[in-house]
Amino acid sequence: MPESLPPDTATPNLERLRGFIADFTRLVERHGDDEPAMLDAGRALLTGLIAVDDWLPDAYAQPDPVQYRQYLLHCDPYERFSVVSFVWGPGQRTPIHDHTVWGLVGILRGAERSQRYDIQPQGGPPVASPPEILKAGSVEAVSPRIGDVHAISNALADRPSISIHVYGGNIGAVRRSVFDPLTGQRKPFISGYANSALPNLWDRSQPVPHAA
Repeated sequence: MPESLPPDTATPNLERLRGFIADFTRLVERHGDDEPAMLDAGRALLTGLIAVDDWLPDAYAQPDPVQYRQYLLHCDPYERFSVVSFVWGPGQRTPIHDHTVWGLVGILRGAERSQRYDIQPQGGPPVASPPEILKAGSVEAVSPRIGDVHAISNALADRPSISIHVYGGNIGAVRRSVFDPLTGQRKPFISGYANSALPNLWDRSQPVPHAA
């Protein structure tokens, strides 16, 4: 389980996020065309990031009363990968959707219910796999190669949950699809982001907290 730090009293340890982004940039440069290597090594990096909960700025951890929020934390300048925080209020969920790129989902706070689906080529309702509860500290992977269609919901009824996602592209600009749960009909969408400003990772004028 990650070490918990109350958001209202925490000083975000942006050095931890900055180091993760630097490490992931090096990983993409080495293995950007090798998806299995990206997912394997990327899983280890994301597991390390979410193991300690002291770095996410509060502005990117705020739930919305109506729907989940997707905050962009970083996008590679060549759009080779992006890092996003998803914040889920109680009862909030995604529709059934795909990604079209590889992705890693790490649970930072709370818990999420992951439901994977198979889309039938001939049409008809998407076929659901058994749901999985993802607890804080766990990481799962998605991609067109290993399984790309799922729906995610907050597994907790009384408080928000937060997950950190890394995708093999600028996920807020990728043309993707949602699927009708009864017919499997595909509808295109582009998700965008909830925020218009990114965390300032590059101001080193303040003392840097010790990164455990």
